[in-house]
Amino acid sequence: MIRSELIKQLSEEYPHLYHGDIERIVNTFYLTISEALAEGNRVELRGFGAFSLKKREARVGRNPKSGELVNVPKKVVISYKAGKDLKSRMNNID
Repeated sequence: MIRSELIKQLSEEYPHLYHGDIERIVNTFYLTISEALAEGNRVELRGFGAFSLKKREARVGRNPKSGELVNVPKKVVISYKAGKDLKSRMNNID
């Protein structure tokens, strides 16, 4: 599901709210999570999962096309771990 689909679905579920207000809420939600991660904080949404940052050290990789050795710089990546409730819901799908 993409952001516009989420906004559309929420607009249908909550017809008493203005579409623009729902759009601002969703955008604020995404922005808040992004800013928290950018500051190095962990974001946990109970029942859904947790977003955190992991540091990857610099290493020597290999270009899969040419086989040539390539230096890969150190970087920070976003890690997601699904919550217990989400995992159980996914495992009960028929």
